[in-house]
Amino acid sequence: MPEGHSVHRIARQFDRNFVGRSVTASSPQGRFAEGAAVISGRAVTAVRAVGKQMFVEFDDDLWLRVHLGMYGAWDFAGEILVDPTIASANGRMGQTNQRGTDLDAPALDDDPILDDAGENSLTSIGAPRRTRVHVRMSEQTTGLGGDDAQWPPAPVGQVRLRLLTDLTCADLRGPTACELQTPDEVAATIAKLGPDPLVDDVAEGEERFTAVVRRKPTAIGLLLMDQSVVSGIGNVYRAELLFRARQNPHTPGRDVPEDVVRGLWRDWVRMLAIGVETGQMMTMDDLSPADYRKAMASRDDRHWVYHRAGLPCRVCGTAVIVEEAATRKLYWCPSCQA
Repeated sequence: MPEGHSVHRIARQFDRNFVGRSVTASSPQGRFAEGAAVISGRAVTAVRAVGKQMFVEFDDDLWLRVHLGMYGAWDFAGEILVDPTIASANGRMGQTNQRGTDLDAPALDDDPILDDAGENSLTSIGAPRRTRVHVRMSEQTTGLGGDDAQWPPAPVGQVRLRLLTDLTCADLRGPTACELQTPDEVAATIAKLGPDPLVDDVAEGEERFTAVVRRKPTAIGLLLMDQSVVSGIGNVYRAELLFRARQNPHTPGRDVPEDVVRGLWRDWVRMLAIGVETGQMMTMDDLSPADYRKAMASRDDRHWVYHRAGLPCRVCGTAVIVEEAATRKLYWCPSCQA
């Protein structure tokens, strides 16, 4: 499932490529044909992400709500405009550091960092070009065409919604939610969500998050995944934030010391900023330049405990364990997080 950084990056891509432009909308799959007919011909006036949900505003106070869920994805094709606030192949990116995030640290060199799937971690959504790019859980960029490719491209798979301008095409496939909403319905949807550091006042968000967690008997490992408690955290960030705090995931929220709860929020603020800037859930700290490149090139070298079941903890050497928590896999170190 896409986590908060992914949805914010996709929203920024929509902001640069669709806001202020009229769209032709269709539903090649047919399941959103009526909604697409209502949208078609309208101009996109705003886009916003809150946690794992994205809201696109059209003329006449009409909103489109999209929740990608476990299997949803956006495909972009055509002229893709770069967002200058996120990393590019020859841009700048920083490292994760518990003492603070240096998002202005220079890239090591001008060579792209390719991961083991041949994907460029630095470009993420991609540089300006006429090609087809795929945006999924970590906004991995995959070229599927060139300047001579058919325009608009033929739909691939079961496309729920296609939004098309004269330069850019966005195809939505497999979302959990794709619906039209009124402003009041959008407000009601957002009101049910916990604070998002990129949407809400950070200090107020910390107070809301801390107050809710400190009164709940629910395990902190479950609370971090509850979108009504805090927006945007998924399975990867949940495991990594808890490890970074050396917090047992089974401790009831009300029993977690207040300073630890506040530390979790502040670390989420940092992790989310890094995820949006780099396009990767990069949670390792204090890496050498060589290790940083290695981590950006391989998902296996990016995290402390996530997806490391049975492997030695990077800190103490104890085998990382995995268990099921509310149908999701929970990774943690039984020694460091005892």
